[in-house]
Amino acid sequence: MSNGSENKNKSEPVIVRLDETATNEARSILYHAYRNEPTFQYLFDHRRAGYDQRIRATIRELIDLYFGFEQEAIGVMVDDTLVAVAFIGDPELRMNLADQFSWRIRMVLTTGFASTRRYLDYHEKIRNMLPQPLAHQLPLMGVNPKYQNRGYGRLLLKTVEKLCSENPRGSGLVLDTGNSRYLPFYESEGFHSLGKIRLGDFEDHVLFREVHPESKAAATGQS
Repeated sequence: MSNGSENKNKSEPVIVRLDETATNEARSILYHAYRNEPTFQYLFDHRRAGYDQRIRATIRELIDLYFGFEQEAIGVMVDDTLVAVAFIGDPELRMNLADQFSWRIRMVLTTGFASTRRYLDYHEKIRNMLPQPLAHQLPLMGVNPKYQNRGYGRLLLKTVEKLCSENPRGSGLVLDTGNSRYLPFYESEGFHSLGKIRLGDFEDHVLFREVHPESKAAATGQS
């Protein structure tokens, strides 16, 4: 019979800010999060040999790029284990990956020219859908498969929204998914469609939700 100590000892998830020391853990989480994602399967041709290597290389290069630009990265810790991560693009960044020459060269060398070209074209289509005024982007977010369906993804997303609300230059948050089964989750968090990107025989959904800066929200509440 339980004496209640199990509930008392149950660890609560903790939100942490990430830096380069968490790179390896973040790579592993995001690799497993995106390996079976339809968008990545299309962009990096999962039917061709070397797919896992191309996904690992892409995740590595994207993490290094966002850390290099000193963009916000957060995670969820449970029992001293990092179980979920998210990288947040500043609203003023609006990065054009085609302009990142050294990053583009590394991508060609590790994922191949065709995959790099597909990814750049896809990224440009998302950039063209970004709303005005400026909005944050959520280019990478994932939960360790062993810890899914426990509410950590929702906790992570709500924390992202909170951080975005602290930046007065942002008007909202943009993310995308090629997995339609995630749409009800994002819709429950207030996201709506900006449009779709046709990728082969399916569509990638680009979503947006308003995130009002705290100072503006406070002023509205006082009026």
